[in-house]
Amino acid sequence: MTAKPIQVISADLTLNAHAAAVLYLLDDYAKDPAGGGQGLSDYAKSNLISAMKSRSSMFSVLAYDGDQPVGLVNAIEGFSTFACKSLVNVHDVSVLASHRGQGIAKKMITRIADIARKRGAVKLTLEVLSGNQSAMKAYKDLGFAGYELNDSMGQAQFLQLML
Repeated sequence: MTAKPIQVISADLTLNAHAAAVLYLLDDYAKDPAGGGQGLSDYAKSNLISAMKSRSSMFSVLAYDGDQPVGLVNAIEGFSTFACKSLVNVHDVSVLASHRGQGIAKKMITRIADIARKRGAVKLTLEVLSGNQSAMKAYKDLGFAGYELNDSMGQAQFLQLML
């Protein structure tokens, strides 16, 4: 008997099963050291799906191993002023520990790229922690590279200001 391949689908947050999968996978990711080591807050668990559904610029893909959700990518459409076209930021990439190393993240990001192209996006962007070497390798294998406009100015750095 052969194992079923991992299935990657666009999430439909109006479906309870997809909404539950997003919360489950994002909470699992938040508990991982790469996600900060703490699960989602009660507030996030109660409000995330409705907040995501209210944003037409946000979309997600899910990976399933049979009936089990095993991967999630959340993406948010933005805008490139230089290109005067949309761009898509890959915001969350999560694969259950039991399923890592199988190329699931690559399959999900490929699906995100397909959706982004259909939306007319000029590029995908993402952030990755410098210590997450397996993710960095996967992203480089997909063609991601550091962002720079001019060699003399160096690569862009991701910064944040908490409000």
